[in-house]
Amino acid sequence: MKNIKTLLVVCFAVLLLVSCKQQQARMPISHSSGTFMKESAERNKKLIKGEEGQIDSIIKSNPNIKYIASQKGYWYYYENKNDKDTLHPKKGDVANFDYEIKDIQGKVIYSQLELKSQSYIVDKQNIMMGLRHGIKLMHKNEKVTFLFPSHMAYGYHGDNRRIGTNEPLICTVTLTDFKPVNKTTQE
Repeated sequence: MKNIKTLLVVCFAVLLLVSCKQQQARMPISHSSGTFMKESAERNKKLIKGEEGQIDSIIKSNPNIKYIASQKGYWYYYENKNDKDTLHPKKGDVANFDYEIKDIQGKVIYSQLELKSQSYIVDKQNIMMGLRHGIKLMHKNEKVTFLFPSHMAYGYHGDNRRIGTNEPLICTVTLTDFKPVNKTTQE
């Protein structure tokens, strides 16, 4: 019995020593080169091209509307333009806006009533990428309709509710007001 206990202790000690031996870290498997990245890039190019084709169809079917192509990869037009004001919201300003979200066919996903008025600290809060850029183009009391490809909207994940994967969106935004944020609030 004593020999069995001694044997167990020795086995345990050997096992402990072997398991404590420093192991070399394994290198991660990288897919940054080769066919995986090329295939992924090709899929994204096809996706963007298809979405841009849908948006182009909307633009062509509305010849009386003057669409503007942004430098960020989305399109927009003014429903109500304010030529009197010259200021735009900038980083740190508090922008108050109302908006509605539709799918690319024009079916309402989230109504303005449902979304309620929004208060957004420009570039300091997380909102849809397209809105983040679009709001900074607007003046007070302007109403703008944006056509966002999915990469400027909710992208691959959607919103986990009503907006699906890789879904381009139409957002109509009214910038009701914006003000510089208090310096105490900024810090």
